[in-house]
Amino acid sequence: MDKRGIPYVWGGTSDRGYDCSGLMLRAYEKAGIELPRTAREQYGAFDRKIDWDRLKPGDLVFFSDLGHVGMISKPGYMVHAPHSGDVVKEEKLSSWRRQAFVGAVRPDPKGVRQWAELREQRSEPVPASLTATL
Repeated sequence: MDKRGIPYVWGGTSDRGYDCSGLMLRAYEKAGIELPRTAREQYGAFDRKIDWDRLKPGDLVFFSDLGHVGMISKPGYMVHAPHSGDVVKEEKLSSWRRQAFVGAVRPDPKGVRQWAELREQRSEPVPASLTATL
């Protein structure tokens, strides 16, 4: 919440400016939880998804085909970095937001560790094919 008023900057992850996922990355970093960089990766990092009717403060909420993320700040509100020309702010969850809602996650250290392990496995080189010799 202390980042309210800082300008939106595409790709931003600092007090010079934040984009939506950069803001979430730094917020959870402060809590000791490492998140992936983009909104799509942040959503995919957790198997357990949260329904609209079960949102709690701290949950990450995703909108518009995973193109935007915010964090529930209190019931019915989220904090986010909206778009170019705007600033980090708290916003009431509107009916428009409900229609654009894709899903939500409740980040926890265990879930992020599982995501990191999976990511590491995916980046490991494929073993060379074995050849039979006679």
